[in-house]
This record gives sequence, C-alpha cells and structure tokens, in this order.
Amino acid sequence: MGSRLAFLGPEGTFTSEAARLAAPDATREPLPTIEDVVDAVRDGRADLGVVPIENSIEGSVNLTLDALAFGAPGAFIRAEVALPISMNLLLKPGTSLEQVREVRSQPHALAQCRQFLAANLPAATVAAATSTAEAARQVAESDGTVAALGTGLAAERYGLEIGVADIQDFAGNMTRFVVLSRRMAAASGADKTSMVVFFGEDRPGLLLRILDEFALRGINLTKVESRPTKQQLGQYAIFLDAAGHPSEPRMAEALRSVHRHVAELRILGAYPRADGQASNAEPADSVQAYEGAGAWYQRLLEDVDST
Repeated sequence: MGSRLAFLGPEGTFTSEAARLAAPDATREPLPTIEDVVDAVRDGRADLGVVPIENSIEGSVNLTLDALAFGAPGAFIRAEVALPISMNLLLKPGTSLEQVREVRSQPHALAQCRQFLAANLPAATVAAATSTAEAARQVAESDGTVAALGTGLAAERYGLEIGVADIQDFAGNMTRFVVLSRRMAAASGADKTSMVVFFGEDRPGLLLRILDEFALRGINLTKVESRPTKQQLGQYAIFLDAAGHPSEPRMAEALRSVHRHVAELRILGAYPRADGQASNAEPADSVQAYEGAGAWYQRLLEDVDST
C-alpha cells in the first residue's frame, strides 16, 4: 500500500500542486486547515503532510510555525518544495471588474496582492478563506459580485474565468512548502535543520551567545525569526534555519551547546535543501577536522591517571 499524504486542501490549491511534486504516487487527502494536516501526521492517520511555511513576499506562514513549535511532538519536516506562485483574479463567467464588491482568498494570498487590489479594486472588501481553492468554490456559488485570488487550476475546477493574471505585487513570487513525517530525513550532504529556541529566564547577551554557537563552527543561519511564546507579553521564541544536518559533527556540537543555555531547544526537522546547495565548511570545520580533534583528545586522556 502506498503512502497516505494529507495536505492543505481542497484540490486546486498551490499546496495541492506542491503535494503532487513531493509525492506523486501517494494517496492524497485534502484537509481544511494547516492544524488538521499536522495533527494527521502526529496521530499516524497520514504518513506525510504538506503545508506552506514561507512566501517570498509575505514571509513566514505563522500558522505552520505555531503548529510545529507549540503543538505536541511527533511531526517533523523531512523535505521542502519551492514553488513559483502566480496569483490570478478569478471571476464568475461574464463578470467585470466593476461588478466586484468583495475579494476572497487565503490571508497570505491576499497579502501578496495588496498593491493590485488597492489600485484596481479600491472599493472592494477583502475576506479570508481557508484556502485559495475554497475561495474559488465560494465564487462559483456567488451572485457574481465576489472574486477570488487563486490558481488557474482552481479556475478550471470551479468553472471560473481568469479576469487578470499574474497580479502578485512582486515578480519572482515563490512559496516554500514543507513535507512532514514522524521521522526526519537522513543527511544528504545539502541539508537544512529547522529549530525553535525557548529562552526561559531572559539574560543579557543570551541571543548573541546562541548565534555565536553556530558562527564559531562556520554554520550559516539562513533564517532567524522571533514569535511570541503565547505565555506572557514580551516573551519570544526564536526560529532558526541552519545549513547542515544534526548528524554532522559541527552541527551536533552547536546544538549541544545551545541546549545548555536555554530552557528548551526543539528541532522542527532536518531535510535536504530544495536548491540542493551544499554548505561548504572551512577546513577547521570539516568532518575530518572534528574527527582529528576527537582522536587527539582521546590520546590526551590516555596520559591522565584514571584514579
């Protein structure tokens, strides 16, 4: 039996396309929310899950970050898929822009098209839907005064017209999706490790110390972002993406050192980078250098009394 894959649905969303690319042979199950997808993986109802995590215009998808960082353990990122995003204004056949009174879509999609909406539909209200495809379905059932932002596939699926194509505010719009599983991926040589740090007791210089643990070992941090812990005003958790895999000696040493300084270090996943770019270590940070240092240290201990 093939893998069961849950994704943020319904069919016709950008996430459904990312899911097809991530696991083309899997049995697909569209779910209505990001939390539902993450829970399906945690509970074992799905072998894999696909959700959006970051957009090049609007930034991180906070619902995904929160579900992974603050929910129960058991769902890890094991792969990522980067997908070009073309936003389209979807209309009921025969509808003109002048007739549109409301635009619906997933909140991230709405945010990616702010400039277009302000310039072309300034009087229209915006309303959130659970997904771009769900917004398209609602337009198909509307009286024609509602438009959606979504994919060409959603337009075909629900019998809509593309009123205006490629309306995102910036060219090169990309969204990063992550594939979830109950296990992390093995090292590939071109990896990324995602984590969240909970400080606990706040101390001067603690963030700098954490960042230094990676910098001292030549580990590039490709993302540093704070989110409220939801426990107390002014308390933040720090999300980090680091180039490398926990099984690599320098990453292992960095993670152990960070763990000593903080209340909790939670690994969200380890997975191959979508761009396939390997992190090049300086000679002093190479696997061979760490192995050589370990062998030297063991020889040193042989000259120390054991009593």
